[in-house]
Amino acid sequence: MKENAEARSLSDLTAGPTLTHTTKQILDHTNSVAAIEGAEILWGGKELENHSIPEIYGAVEPTAVFVPLEEMMKEDNFPLCSKELFAPFQVVTIYDDDSIDLVLDALEKISHHLTAALVSNDLEFQSRILSSTVNGTTYVGRRARTTGAPQNHWFGPAGDPRGCGIGTPEAIQLVWSCHREIINDNFVPDGWTQPKAT
Repeated sequence: MKENAEARSLSDLTAGPTLTHTTKQILDHTNSVAAIEGAEILWGGKELENHSIPEIYGAVEPTAVFVPLEEMMKEDNFPLCSKELFAPFQVVTIYDDDSIDLVLDALEKISHHLTAALVSNDLEFQSRILSSTVNGTTYVGRRARTTGAPQNHWFGPAGDPRGCGIGTPEAIQLVWSCHREIINDNFVPDGWTQPKAT
């Protein structure tokens, strides 16, 4: 994951401005999550270098913060760890067979259940997780390539988020009135190489 994140660059626009949060907001959130006991910034956590992105937008490197699962699940920490930023930011944790029920509890506690990715080639594990969760569009398999759900939301004229339907009563009704979409991506073809980020 780190190698993929570090391959992103402002020069080829695979890293760029975040419209929904300022740089300060993203970095403040990153530092708040990293301050949880046992947490650490795995990569990123810095403003993009040599940019001219206005201050009203965000300009941060792709960022990941590790938080121990047990700390993440604490009542004071969970809202912070599960806050959704439409920014290049993610919280990473570690689990094992003994803590899978705690992972399922975390998935149940997330408020919107919009979309998810389940990256695993273990079909029994996939079945257990899929049968225990209620996310909308779910990408499953060895690559589980994306976690956007444009099937269930719209972003307004010309993709402008100010005219979007995310979180509106109409969007929520449309999302929960349709079937659950599960996209499987289990088999990697011989000779496949990861394409250049776009």
